[in-house]
Amino acid sequence: MVNVADGLVVMKKCFHCNKVSVCFVFHHDPPLEPCREQNHFWNYAESDESFHFDLRCTKCGTIVSLDELVCLMRCTGCDDKCRVCAFLQSFGPQDVQVYIAMGRRPVEEGRQLSQEQFWALEAYFNQQTDSTKSKIKIVRHEMVKDLDKCYAEVISDADMLFATSDEVN
Repeated sequence: MVNVADGLVVMKKCFHCNKVSVCFVFHHDPPLEPCREQNHFWNYAESDESFHFDLRCTKCGTIVSLDELVCLMRCTGCDDKCRVCAFLQSFGPQDVQVYIAMGRRPVEEGRQLSQEQFWALEAYFNQQTDSTKSKIKIVRHEMVKDLDKCYAEVISDADMLFATSDEVN
């Protein structure tokens, strides 16, 4: 994990079309002023502390930029009808944490994680969990039934990523 930087995950809502925008900003001051982008009139809704990072291959030094990743969110199992929740429950009593790779919203208007970026994320967490008692699975945010009603926990710092579920709760 390289280029780690703190910031905020910011959620805004368009009062014109009711779409939700989610993005990452590299500062701790939420944009409270309304703004206009194309046909959208965005109003600040909420924000959570988080961090941005890229990945570097330890073998060849290649850096995979994760600019399209807004944040990682830990599934809390809030909706039995959600595919992410069902995936989490499929592991039974094992110590498995499911993280949602949250991309930009509106989904159809922003670049999302490429397959290569997603595979790099999965590979990174698979190698990290080989040495810990907890397992981490990464899923795309498209698996969430309703992102507006999802109570997944935004991961606010790198130390939270590898905490066991007992340490997080």
